[in-house]
Amino acid sequence: MTDFLDEKRREITDRLKELKPLVDEFNRLEAAASALAGVIGSAASEAGAAITRRRGPGRPRGSVSRKRATVAAPKAARKPGRPAKPAKRRAGRRKGSGTRAAEALSFVQGQPGITIPELAAKMGIKQNYLYRVLPGLEQEKKVEKKGRGWHAKG
Repeated sequence: MTDFLDEKRREITDRLKELKPLVDEFNRLEAAASALAGVIGSAASEAGAAITRRRGPGRPRGSVSRKRATVAAPKAARKPGRPAKPAKRRAGRRKGSGTRAAEALSFVQGQPGITIPELAAKMGIKQNYLYRVLPGLEQEKKVEKKGRGWHAKG
């Protein structure tokens, strides 16, 4: 059994020695390609830059980043004396009016100073959801944050 293990270790070590120069070459070529992608002037570098340009996470091929897509358009001039139109409200329910918000509020009332990770563990949900819900409850003046913990108001 030990002969077999020694033989496999030796094969792995030999293969690693064989592949190391290729990995080093790959890293050098990758660094050179990224350095050349930043050089302006040749069509090849512009084509390479288009290939290496990153889209945002989850964005389909051919789409542009939001920063480039939202070019600042000049605001339309209002006619003097006309009031601005009120902004339209989004359809849907108010922030913090869901059952999860009510559940989070009851936990905060029951245990003042509870942190978001503790609250998420008690509720069995992910923390990132609570990082959106609790500030909404704070705006509604139902809870307040003191340090890392959340406390019920009133």
